[in-house]
Amino acid sequence: MSPVPSAIPRRNLLKLAGGAVTAGALMGTTGCGLLGGSQGSEGGNGRVEKANLRVGALPINDLAPLHLAVKNGYFQQEGLNVEIITAPDGGAALSATIGGDYDITYSSYVPFFAAQAKGIAPLKIVADCASAAPNTTVIMTSPQSSVRTPQDLAGKTIAISGAGTISELLVKATMGAHGVSFANSEFPAIPFINMPAALQRGDVDAAILTEPFLTQAARDSGAVPVVDTATGPLEDLPLTGYGATADFCETNPKTVAAFQRVMIRAVAESQDRSKIEPLLPEFAKIDPETAAIISLLNFNARPDATRLQRVPRLMKEYGFINRDLDVASMIIEPPKN
Repeated sequence: MSPVPSAIPRRNLLKLAGGAVTAGALMGTTGCGLLGGSQGSEGGNGRVEKANLRVGALPINDLAPLHLAVKNGYFQQEGLNVEIITAPDGGAALSATIGGDYDITYSSYVPFFAAQAKGIAPLKIVADCASAAPNTTVIMTSPQSSVRTPQDLAGKTIAISGAGTISELLVKATMGAHGVSFANSEFPAIPFINMPAALQRGDVDAAILTEPFLTQAARDSGAVPVVDTATGPLEDLPLTGYGATADFCETNPKTVAAFQRVMIRAVAESQDRSKIEPLLPEFAKIDPETAAIISLLNFNARPDATRLQRVPRLMKEYGFINRDLDVASMIIEPPKN
C-alpha cells in the first residue's frame, strides 16, 4: 500500500475515506482550528530523531492524560517538545496527519480503519486512548417522546454527529445488539452541542450524546436515557487512540517510543480523577461544576490487538468497510519499560 500521492489536497483525503470523522468529532466541532504550516525543526537531540512534535487534538475529555503530561513536563523529560494543535474536527486532524502537517493525531478508530481499508494511507496506531465506560455515551430522548426502550428506536429519527462516525456505528451496533432493525430509521447529522435543543423541540426522536453534553442535556433540558451504548457486546469497546503515518513511525522510532512512554505514565496517573478533573475546564471548556459530575471514559495507553480488532469487525458488519483488517499489523508495540 503506497503513501497518499502528494497531488491529492489534504482537504479531499477524508472525502476519499468516505467522510469518516473521529470520536472527537463525536464530541462536537468546537475546536478553534490551526491547520497547515511547517512542522518546525526536524532535528533530534541525541535522544529522539524529532524533538518538536505537532499533535492533532480536539477540546474533549479523552485527552486529559495528554494535557496532564504536558502540564507536568513528562514529554520534556523524554526529550520531546509537544505542541498540541486544536483541529476544527477530527476528520481535519486525521487529514492533516496524513498530509504531513501533524506528526501524531488523536482520533477515533473508525476513521483510522476506514482510511486503512480504503487505501487512503498506511497508518499506524502508536497509543491507545480511551474505551467505552458506563454512562459516557448514551442514546437519549426527551420526556415528551414516545421512545423509552431500544425497541422503540425502530423507524425513528436518531441524531448522530455525522455519517460514517463512531457515533453512527455505536447507534447501529446498539440497535443490532437489541435485535432492532435500523433499516427504516433516519440518522440526521447534528453537532452534539445542538442535540439537546433538537430533542427539546421534537426535531428528532432520540440522539446519541456523550459527555459533557450528556450531563448538560439531562440537567438543563430533562433529557432521559433510552440505552447505554457501553453495555453488552459494546462494553469497554475501544473508541479512540493516537495514530501516525507508517512513514513517520519508520523514520522516527525513538520519537514514537518516547511518546508512548509518556502516555503510559500519564494514563497511569490519570486513573486518579483528582489529577485530571482540574484540567477539564481549561482544555475541554467545561465549567467546574459539570467537570465534577461527568462520567469519564476508560483511559488506556497500550494498544491491544485483540481488543482493537473488535472495531473493524463491527465496521465491516455494519457496512463501514468492505474488507477485513489485521489490526495487529497496524500497532507499533510500545517499549517494555
